[in-house]
Amino acid sequence: MDGNKKLVVVEDFVEYKLYMVTQKPSDAETERKILQEYIERILAKFAPLLAPYIWQNQPFNLRYKAKKGDTPANIGGMTYFGDNIEDEWFIVYLIQQITKEYPELAASVEDNDGEFLLIEAADFLPKWLKPENSSNRVFFYHGKLRILPVCQDEGDLHDPVNNINITQALALLSAHPEGFLASGSIAKAVQRRIAGYPEKIKDSLHRAHCFVPARIVAILKERPSLVSAGVQAFYLRDPIDLKSCRTFCYFLPETQVLTSVTFTKCLYAQLSQQKFHPDKRSGYALPALSDPTYKAHELGMKLAHGFEILCSKCTQTSSDATRSPLQTPLWTGFLNALKKNDYFKGEMEGSAQYSELLKHAEIYFMQSVIRPESSKALSPGEEVIHLLNTLPVDMEALNNEEANLPPDEDDSWLDLSPERLEQILQDAASPKEYVPTATENEQKYNLSEVTESMKAFISKVSSHEGAEVPRVPCEAPISFDVESFTSALEKILGPGPEELDSDDLETEEEFELLDSDEDAAEEQGRPCKDDPLRSLHSYMEIMDRELAQTNIGKSFTTKTKMSATTHAGAQKAEDSSSEDDNTADDVRLSQVDVDLNLVTNLLQSYSSQAGLAGPASNILQSMGIHLPDNTDHDPSSEDSLN
Repeated sequence: MDGNKKLVVVEDFVEYKLYMVTQKPSDAETERKILQEYIERILAKFAPLLAPYIWQNQPFNLRYKAKKGDTPANIGGMTYFGDNIEDEWFIVYLIQQITKEYPELAASVEDNDGEFLLIEAADFLPKWLKPENSSNRVFFYHGKLRILPVCQDEGDLHDPVNNINITQALALLSAHPEGFLASGSIAKAVQRRIAGYPEKIKDSLHRAHCFVPARIVAILKERPSLVSAGVQAFYLRDPIDLKSCRTFCYFLPETQVLTSVTFTKCLYAQLSQQKFHPDKRSGYALPALSDPTYKAHELGMKLAHGFEILCSKCTQTSSDATRSPLQTPLWTGFLNALKKNDYFKGEMEGSAQYSELLKHAEIYFMQSVIRPESSKALSPGEEVIHLLNTLPVDMEALNNEEANLPPDEDDSWLDLSPERLEQILQDAASPKEYVPTATENEQKYNLSEVTESMKAFISKVSSHEGAEVPRVPCEAPISFDVESFTSALEKILGPGPEELDSDDLETEEEFELLDSDEDAAEEQGRPCKDDPLRSLHSYMEIMDRELAQTNIGKSFTTKTKMSATTHAGAQKAEDSSSEDDNTADDVRLSQVDVDLNLVTNLLQSYSSQAGLAGPASNILQSMGIHLPDNTDHDPSSEDSLN
């Protein structure tokens, strides 16, 4: 079993539990029998999907779990899915379908990240729902996603910070079988990940030609799912593992034949993308890169190394480990359940199709029924050795099959184009937002959305958790509390001169300078120390006048309706007094178009990004605003300027 633990080095797992909401017997033994029957019925019902499925690490499995503390008796399991995230979402689909087929059951699903269904729909969660209080609130019931809210009656806890236990949650579901449905946005976010099943299973497979030893061909014909164990053993190899591959004991290179192997796309990518050169002592040699069969030889060589590593970790299986579990009453009951669910599709017993389905059912039974219950279950390496000792190898038949192999499938899906990557990122960022085309953008785009969204963003009050980005423009007017702002500003800048004690001034000359400054300020109409609000406005006016004479002040765009008046009075302003100059500056500054300057600066920043990520696009896209491309921009003009 140590070899099996080596394969699961990652911590990516999904855990699922099924609870009885109704018809709960008081007797523990009766409850156990009922839940065991559910295991048989569920596995038999979904055997057509589960039997041929190729799992990355571990299969979907169910076992009975007795009552423990506040957790009632249930059936469930845990699956390590490794790098293939599709295994996790396939299990979510199965759980949803199980609760739809058996409405008296409610199911919870979590992974190593916690409530990953809520993570998937994070953009649409209610304000009160946080990781601290989300436990025992998310279920599949009657095939639909339910989120138990913080109720305001005695049926639930009043404090949203606290969690409810599983018994309280099941009582709420039982009392409100049609209630607590997740919002449409949350349900759609989850449904988007499981949409397409079960047809999606075929799309996740990839068939490829491989030159592998004949014994591996025989093993994969009997147990196609063992390909994942072979790939994982090669993918997770270490120098100690490769010592067993210096000279092969189980899979000799002289027996290689061409065959077609079915992988999942994840397994195929793991096997094909790793660069590896075999030890010269192993006997495996690759043809030239230009050889049409190079890829088949390389894949077969890597797969042979994986299976050799599996076998090298195991000793010969004992009689206890190899005894067949197919001669037990549990198998008999499972087989009868398969027949009731029309698993064999009316095929005559003994026919080729019947035998093929029966073989898949036996493998599925040993993986999903026997293995979770037995500590003596065979590891993948032990299964391979057992098959090597029992399966015959017909070299002549395998050589004849080479002429009738299905074609090698195109693996261009491994190459991700920039356009496809952009589409994937866009779908992940905003799966339900409609992104208009360039033509529609030009016809319908309204720049006022930019200013309204930025104003809404600035008006939000952030907390220690970060700034809250509005997804849609806020229609509420923007409020500004001047007194609060003044108080905060004074705290930052420190006390004013009027608050200084006499001990802070070293000489009487400083008192005189302070008095003279105050007198001058009063004469010029500057701040009055008794009125902090007037003081702040006066300071800002002085700053505006000073900035008006600089390049910064001149860079602002003024409103169109005042531009002609300002231009006509420009000549007259040259001969006016300094007081008239200040008045003209006030008029000009009062007419600065804030919205137009904001949009202009954002568009210039966006244009300078040249289609790449940058501050302008990141801020606007976070608020749901997609700027159109600058179709009027001429790159050649920039080159000529440079």
